[in-house]
Order: sequence, then C-alpha cells, then structure tokens
Amino acid sequence: MSISQNTSDLGLKAPAKRVLLAAPRGYCAGVDRAVIAVEKALDLHGSPVYVRKEIVHNKHVVSSLERRGAIFVNEVDEVPEGSILVFSAHGVSPAVVKASEERNLNTIDATCPLVTKVHREVQRFASEDYDILLIGHEGHEEVEGTAGEAPDHVQLVDGRHGILNVTVRDPEKVIWLSQTTLSVDETYETVEALRERFPTLQNPPSDDICYATQNRQVAIKKVALDAELVIVVGSANSSNTVRLVEVALEAGAKASYRVDFATEIKEEWFEGVSTVGVSSGASVPEVLVDEVLAYLAERGYGDVDIVQTAEEDVQFSLPKELRKDLKAAGEDTSNKAKRNSDTH
Repeated sequence: MSISQNTSDLGLKAPAKRVLLAAPRGYCAGVDRAVIAVEKALDLHGSPVYVRKEIVHNKHVVSSLERRGAIFVNEVDEVPEGSILVFSAHGVSPAVVKASEERNLNTIDATCPLVTKVHREVQRFASEDYDILLIGHEGHEEVEGTAGEAPDHVQLVDGRHGILNVTVRDPEKVIWLSQTTLSVDETYETVEALRERFPTLQNPPSDDICYATQNRQVAIKKVALDAELVIVVGSANSSNTVRLVEVALEAGAKASYRVDFATEIKEEWFEGVSTVGVSSGASVPEVLVDEVLAYLAERGYGDVDIVQTAEEDVQFSLPKELRKDLKAAGEDTSNKAKRNSDTH
C-alpha cells in the first residue's frame, strides 16, 4: 500500500517559486574600465583596433566588440606594425610590452589596476631577492603576465597539489601573492598548507584577491543557504565565474550551474526547486542576467528578492594613453561616459 500523497491531496499549497538575486554581481570596476577603453578607442580611431587576448573573459562582450570593429589576437606578431593594440584587463608581461614596442604599436594598457598592484609587488619583492609563491591557475592570462615580471623569482602554486614542487632558497625570504580572481577560502587553505612547509612564509602587503571577487563570493554564499538551485551567468574561461559555482555548492546549494546565456538553462534543473539563486561573474553585463530572470519568470519564478551583502562604488580612471587622446579630441575622459548597450 502506498502512503505517499501529493500536496493537492493534502490540501496544501506547493511552495511559492521565487528568485534570490545576489548583489553585488556582474561588472566590476576593472572590467568596466577595460571594455570602455576598447569602445573609446574605436570611437576615436575607427576600426580596426586590435586587442591582445579577450579584453575580458565573456563571450557576449567579445562578440559585441568584434561587431564594432575590434580584432582579437593571441600574440603581438599578429598585429600590423604601427597599429593600435589594447592590452586586456588581465595584464601582460614585460616581454609582451617589449614586443609591442619593437613593432611600433600604439598600445593602450587596460590592465585592471588591482592586477597592476600585484605586478608591482612582484617587482618589489624580486628586487629584494625573495622567492615569490604565486597562487593561481596555470595557463591563466593574469598569472602569465604576473609571473613574467620576474620569472626567475616566481613559482606558481596551482592549488594544494602544487605545493610539493615548491623549493625556496632562504625560508626567511619567501612570500606568497595570488591571482586576483581566486576563491578566497581555497586560497587561504593553500596558504595554510604552504605555511606548514614554510613556517616563516610572509603575507602580501595587502590582499591580492580583488574586492569584487570577494564581494560576489560573500553574496552567493548567502544566496546558497536558501536556494536549492543556483545559476551563475558567465563564461567557462572566467576564473571568478567558475569559482562562484564552486562557492555556491560549498555553501549549501543542492545544485549550481554556469551558463553563458539563458538559452543554455535546462528544464530538468527545476524539478522540486522552489527557490533559485542567480548571480553573475565580474565580466558579465547585466543584460545577460536580465535574460535569465525573464526565462525564470516565464516558468513561474517571478518573485525576485535581492540579497544585498555589500555596496560597490569603486571606479577607475581610463588608461592614461586613452585619456591623452580623448582630451586632445575634446571628449569626456571619465569612465562614466555613455556605454554601448551591446556590451553593458
């Protein structure tokens, strides 16, 4: 004999469907600055404007800028001599800067200022002959640029499994730095494991993980406490986006998935789900989140509660090379100027 009954048999209402929308989410100040830099360069100089690597790790943003005339390349030698080249928000090594100079390229450095801060730290501690343990993901563009500042002094530590390969010359002169877009919790787990081997390991002068990465992880942790399903909008090569999916699961969400677009959401994810959490990576324009919310509303998840854990008002000035050209043209040099709707 079956003793199961559905809610209608019991005269009970099904749980109300709702969305918990994380805040902060989406664009950070460094991404905003980088995208506007490409847009302004196109406005000033016309097409083509070349960009080394993806300006930020987001499919929608890259394709939108391509439609406007930006050309994305992997290496400097793909850019015709004398052309305009924008360095991405992830930063570049001195070798890339030198190669650009040798081709007489007019470069615009859109490196996020928080990444530049880590580069400066590498330069400082390398000049003082420290061994620098850089916690980050092998192959990531930011890590390649940062390590390239002092390759003889930097060793990459890609998670706890990378610790065994670390060797230092003087245990009294070793410091850890990190990629800016890592999971805060995972990074400090790696630091503690490093400190077991190197008790005198020194901390960076200030936190390397960027404010936006930390804020988005704090917000999604709170969302995940009450959401059976968490959807994170962002691209697969976006480190901070991938970390948000992991953080949501670690914080208690029963399921968490990453999508570039609402069309990638699968119906089977919603079986037995009354509360859906939504957030987005730091390189994701809000229009993509709006499309996800519209998708959810069509399926009954129309009640949206914002889960706010921090306020962000950080702004970075545009790259100095661009400010100079804009000023000469009599145009607005702030990053508050009108943005292109396709990329924002």
